[in-house]
Amino acid sequence: MSRINGFPLLTPEEAVAGIPHGATLSFSGFTPAGAAKVVPRALAARARSEHAAGRPFQVRVLTGASSGQVIDEELASAEAVAWRAPYQTGAAIRRQINQEKVEYVDMHLSHLPQTVLFGFFGRIDLAVVEATDITRDGRVFLTTSIGASPTYLQYADRVVIEINRRHSPRLCEMADILVLPPPPHRTPIPIFEPLGRAGLPYARVDPRKVIGIVENDAPDQVAPFSSAGTNGRCIAEHLVDFFLAEMRAGRIPETFLPLQAGVGNLTNAVMAALGAHPDIPPFTMYSEVLQDAIIDLIRAGRLSGASATALTITTPKMAEVVENLDFFASRIVLRPQEISNHPGLIRRLGVIALNTALEADIYGNVNSSHLYGTDIVNGIGGSGEFTRNSYLSIFMTASTAKDGRVSSIVPMVPHVDSNEHSVQVLVTEQGLADLRGLGPMQRARCIITRCAHPDYRAYLLDYLDKARPAHIRHDLMRCFELHRNLLATGRMRPGEGPPEDPGIRHP
Repeated sequence: MSRINGFPLLTPEEAVAGIPHGATLSFSGFTPAGAAKVVPRALAARARSEHAAGRPFQVRVLTGASSGQVIDEELASAEAVAWRAPYQTGAAIRRQINQEKVEYVDMHLSHLPQTVLFGFFGRIDLAVVEATDITRDGRVFLTTSIGASPTYLQYADRVVIEINRRHSPRLCEMADILVLPPPPHRTPIPIFEPLGRAGLPYARVDPRKVIGIVENDAPDQVAPFSSAGTNGRCIAEHLVDFFLAEMRAGRIPETFLPLQAGVGNLTNAVMAALGAHPDIPPFTMYSEVLQDAIIDLIRAGRLSGASATALTITTPKMAEVVENLDFFASRIVLRPQEISNHPGLIRRLGVIALNTALEADIYGNVNSSHLYGTDIVNGIGGSGEFTRNSYLSIFMTASTAKDGRVSSIVPMVPHVDSNEHSVQVLVTEQGLADLRGLGPMQRARCIITRCAHPDYRAYLLDYLDKARPAHIRHDLMRCFELHRNLLATGRMRPGEGPPEDPGIRHP
């Protein structure tokens, strides 16, 4: 058998041959960045083979966050997943979760390593981690994400390393890997600015646990971002005006503050707009994911540096980074997710958090994960950690969806991910509501008049005015009327008749 650095070289099929039904597996990856690729694909093929033979075969799946096409689509489509945590994104896995075929644990991402450490998920039978190299003494050089891989390498019973030859070995120059000891033996984390380093450029594994190496050269499957359109441009303009006003008032220093931005077309567009505005000074990021716009801002000198746990960029943008690693390596830091999303560091650094919402209610409670309060979309991800602990917590959303049939501002959200006590600013293309220091009725009128679409503004004001007077006004007979209308007719606004397509039941 061929060997690499003393470890057996396996085929993907050999790597999955001994995995039993019901095993718990952990895979590298935070978004598609650094995700295991060929081993989970072989696992999906094995599941289909086992099912064709009439034998049960499903596994429990842990990752850092979502993990791209192979795990959240191919593995799920093979009906190989019985349980999933801590986050997902994919049509196949989402459908199975909402059909109650897959048990899903949606959780704050910084909590994951400690949850694994204390065994709340049980034993991890096998970890599959993508790397550029592993040494004989167990130093593992990770690729485009750190995520929870250091924890999985430490606590899994057995380990397979996917050596990805496409990725540059120099990616380790960006890595700063610090694994925290269990409480109560933790000391303050010595990171005092976004690019500060406190760890090592590699993760560690006991070499005796490594059953083999699987080679591949597959790229990270990061889809290109589309334009956020007029709504995105308007939201960006509102935010620029707000930040400039905060700087004039002395609430944001002239050197600005570190930004965190969630994943998606809207945040990618907003970051590009902020970087392009001449009155916004060069800034830094302390975030969890870096997207294409961030690379452009670093190249242009508008972003002086960025810290995250994943480099979630398209293949052309990755080639640009690799070709210019002498420039980028000192300006990008990749950390484990319990460090990138650590509440104490977020608060210490004064991070401004920019995240997206599915919907918000008139008091500022945000739903970022469930339709109707029942059907999962993706999950809470890291938004809650940044929202609760940031210097400024901002949520962005278009005021309507589905050609105006759905309002993103509703009387009461049927599921709360970030509550009114943590959400400070809400912004849509209609305007920006600064909620700091406002009582409930003030918050409600501010959100309705500044953020709600004009087509829904009168309804929301009527709801507020007719609700029973109280500290927080609500009419429990009407609070979910818009959602009930949507389920029944495909439209939120009352009195508009049946939907154009009776099959439409989801915004």
